[in-house]
Amino acid sequence: MFLSTHEVSSQPFKFSAEYPDRVSMMEGRLQAQEDEIMLLKSSLADALRRLRLHDQLIPLLKQQIISCLTLFFTLSHWLTGQSIKMFIRGRPITMYVPSNIQNYEDLRMEPPVEKLELDWVYGYRGRDCRANLYLLSSGEAVYFIACVVVLYHINNRTQRHYRKHTDCVRCLTIHPDKVRVASGQTAGVDKDGKPLQPYVHIWDSSTLITLQQIGLGTFERGVGSVAFSFADAGAFLCVIDDSNEHMLSVWDCAKGTKHTEVKSTNEAVFAVEFNPSDSTNIITCGKSHIYFWTLSAGSLTKKQGIFGKYKKPKFIQCFVFSLTGDVLTGDSEGNILTWGKSPGDIKTLGKGAKETFQIMRQTRAHDGSVFTLCMLQGGALLSGGGKDRKIIRWSADLAPERECEVKDAYVNGEEVLVGTTRNAILRGTFSDGFVAIVQGHVDEMWGLATHPSQDVFLTCGHDRQVCVWNTAEHKLDWCTTLEEYGLCADFCPNGAVVSVGLSTGRWLVLDLQTKEVISDYTDGNEQLSVMRYSPDGSFLAVGSHDNFIYVYNVTECGRRYSRYGKCNGHSSFITHLDWSKDGKYIMSNSGDYEILYWDVAGGCKLLRNRYESKDREWASYTCVLGFHVMGVWLEGSDGTDINALCRSHSERVVAVADDFCKVHLFQYPCPKPKAPNHSYEGHGSHVTNVRFTHCDSHLLSMGGKDTCILQWEVKRAGTSDGGDRGKETLRVNLITFYWSHAPSTTGEEDLTVKSLHTYQF
Repeated sequence: MFLSTHEVSSQPFKFSAEYPDRVSMMEGRLQAQEDEIMLLKSSLADALRRLRLHDQLIPLLKQQIISCLTLFFTLSHWLTGQSIKMFIRGRPITMYVPSNIQNYEDLRMEPPVEKLELDWVYGYRGRDCRANLYLLSSGEAVYFIACVVVLYHINNRTQRHYRKHTDCVRCLTIHPDKVRVASGQTAGVDKDGKPLQPYVHIWDSSTLITLQQIGLGTFERGVGSVAFSFADAGAFLCVIDDSNEHMLSVWDCAKGTKHTEVKSTNEAVFAVEFNPSDSTNIITCGKSHIYFWTLSAGSLTKKQGIFGKYKKPKFIQCFVFSLTGDVLTGDSEGNILTWGKSPGDIKTLGKGAKETFQIMRQTRAHDGSVFTLCMLQGGALLSGGGKDRKIIRWSADLAPERECEVKDAYVNGEEVLVGTTRNAILRGTFSDGFVAIVQGHVDEMWGLATHPSQDVFLTCGHDRQVCVWNTAEHKLDWCTTLEEYGLCADFCPNGAVVSVGLSTGRWLVLDLQTKEVISDYTDGNEQLSVMRYSPDGSFLAVGSHDNFIYVYNVTECGRRYSRYGKCNGHSSFITHLDWSKDGKYIMSNSGDYEILYWDVAGGCKLLRNRYESKDREWASYTCVLGFHVMGVWLEGSDGTDINALCRSHSERVVAVADDFCKVHLFQYPCPKPKAPNHSYEGHGSHVTNVRFTHCDSHLLSMGGKDTCILQWEVKRAGTSDGGDRGKETLRVNLITFYWSHAPSTTGEEDLTVKSLHTYQF
């Protein structure tokens, strides 16, 4: 475009003659470039404007795309039939309409005729809660697990259930009339992650009618402790919530209104009680403190207990009122401290000094924490130890009279209820021993299987326990401890053995009668998620998180196994699988929402043409993805919201376990979106599994973190159990313990006595 310096100097005369023409041409080009630049600037401005408009539309577009792709169905034609496309998290899942459905659009979904009624609750929340086991005048032990308060009649072996709570129950207390109960719950969240409000219910234990709802919109996070007043026949209820300040509030039980409220402390609070002879005095204790509260003129004032020359313990675990009016506390140092009022120290504090609460006496009681104290009628005291696991009886002047461990203890032949950190309740005496009347798991559960011909089911989970239960007798038949977590299980069709898949890729075969391990195998090194026998018991399919399905030949009535083949084709971990009724094919689901079909008889080959499987009949239906169960996916589901489902043996209904603490019952088949269903609450965490019993009389549902097993009776519409359960009055001197590990905050993990209560009926 421009001449070089060398070119100018070598052609002086030519340059001089052509100079005006070149300048004119360059000016023309410059103008053209300026015009082009202006055009480019205009185009760039237009592009920027479009980009700004695009940015404004992005949120709306994202919202529309997510709502469409989260759960979306389309209908299309394929060859001579139809296919349904279901989109989960943007991933298309194609399912083919069976030949017997002529017009998919004309299908009408109805809620099932069958309904569920809670029949029995297995388990007890003893691992991490205080004040959770009491005896009513009706002879019923009252305790809680998940969202259910259970009333278990010890002699009749029947249960009733208070089910008005919307999230996990955390504490309860009994009214002085031994009929009314107050129970408090945690806040929890809804399915959208929004926090729900905690509250306390006061209810009638004879009718299960709610009398008052206390504190809705007042408490934060949850309710930690509750206590009725005694001197005025239970006119007031004291509540401590789980907020940072641990708000202490007093409520009028008859009106359900708040009388007063005050900040308690930023430290953990373990217990609260009214003075039994004066309802204006309240005591709380917890981490490094004991507070003496006075209720006057609608306000609360506190005085902190003064430790003085005595070592200040890390925790004040519990307290009771002596018959003389003193307060006795048990602490993490193993001491029982006697507290009393002292006149004001005028010399130190000056004229007008007020009275204080100080330690009058220190009594060495246990090695490790003193977790519970209980006053007996004659003024004697029972204390429950920490690491020493001892129960000591003290005279009224705190002289030790007798001590024992639970295994050989003796307390005047009186009957005892013992609640343990292993989530069990024991009944008995120290002289005759104890029998478990309530048992349960102590950690998250996933494995659930029902016996093919008996009223028996099996559970396993992260506590390494394999438990076999009897649905008819509502009891634990037997339990064994494994070396690793059990995550899945299935009974052999002959009912003699059961296979259990573990967290390491190992799987075991247990003899149901001898409880012995008769086979031990390993497939891969990742956790197993599903075990499933073929209908005739000749094959066992093992689904693993290594993306493979391992298939075994089964001989000798389920006692001998040999590798037959491996299904290789999933691109994510196996979640569910089912056998065809002829035992030749497998349908499987994976973590990335695949539905694959396998020809087992042909050598575990992947069936590329999934259209050919549209009319195949399945012996069971536990796969969460498939044409017959598309309608169980609720609008807004993200693909992980359904943990398990199970079709009934009659093939009439399908039960669904979801991430929102609910069990659903749908009509089967259920191939259309937004299918109507019956929904049931009771669990306090994600529901991990569901299974029907062999005759479809009951459904078992299993919680995850709530360690709760719910047994539901399956009823046709219009049926009921007809009749009230009998009630008896138990007139005994009864002491109830809570035999428990120390809270993690104390660092003590040995078995400990955690609460003691005595009642005279």
